[in-house]
Amino acid sequence: MKPITAVYFHDLFNKKIWDIINNKFQNFPQIMQKQLNSQNVKLIKPPLISEKDILKFHSDNYFNQVKRRWDYKGARLTVGGCVDAAVKIMDTKYHNALCFGVAAGHHAERNYAWGGTYLSVSGGIITKLEERFGSDIRIAILDTDSHHGNGTRDICLGHNNVLHVCFCSSDVVEENGTKICVDSGYKTTDEKYLKLIESEFIKRIETFKPEIIIHLLGHDTAQGDYGNRGLSKEFFLRLVHRIKKKSEEICYGKYLINTHGGSNLDICEYIHPRIIDILAE
Repeated sequence: MKPITAVYFHDLFNKKIWDIINNKFQNFPQIMQKQLNSQNVKLIKPPLISEKDILKFHSDNYFNQVKRRWDYKGARLTVGGCVDAAVKIMDTKYHNALCFGVAAGHHAERNYAWGGTYLSVSGGIITKLEERFGSDIRIAILDTDSHHGNGTRDICLGHNNVLHVCFCSSDVVEENGTKICVDSGYKTTDEKYLKLIESEFIKRIETFKPEIIIHLLGHDTAQGDYGNRGLSKEFFLRLVHRIKKKSEEICYGKYLINTHGGSNLDICEYIHPRIIDILAE
């Protein structure tokens, strides 16, 4: 039997209009029913991350603010699902995973957040994996949302075992070459962006040799979305296919995708079922 691709989705995600991403999940999980019927694809209801665990990567002051937000439960489910998936991928219970998310992600710093993401997904994953598998576990985080992942960078600093490559609007290399920003260009093409993926991420992980790859995948970079950088819908499928293939070579296919920015319904419904197909191949 083929190894399992886990899909984490909670019905709360399709019931509200979320900050920035709006109601792009309104037709999920039905829109991916064909994929969910596959023998090696498993739909998982994400657990809530505990508040005790949240306090390991967010400050007390910030926690006291965020827990009063209307979308706090959605954020807890998002981080809880990603953490659960990461642990089970490392334990080889799942081969890879697509984790849907709302109200949590790459703009959440330890003590501040903005941009529709109010808890740190990366903070939850890094903290739990280091606890379970040791502080030297090598984690690669690829961020292909249109905007700079300020929160992920803030959380990652000081963790030399974490490679964070963020495709945004500036060129920065810091912390001994483990924290990188790549200017992907305001107007680019599928081919140009994929070439940057090769030179700035693929080559780096060949040297870094992560034990798991975390992909913060926004589709806001697509034509017709709010962070438009000129990319086609097909770009996202080519990107996932490339990262998945490389993950098989480097870390036995341990690859976790967390949905990020983008509010265009057509793009969202086009790419995510097909991403499941690619992960489950």
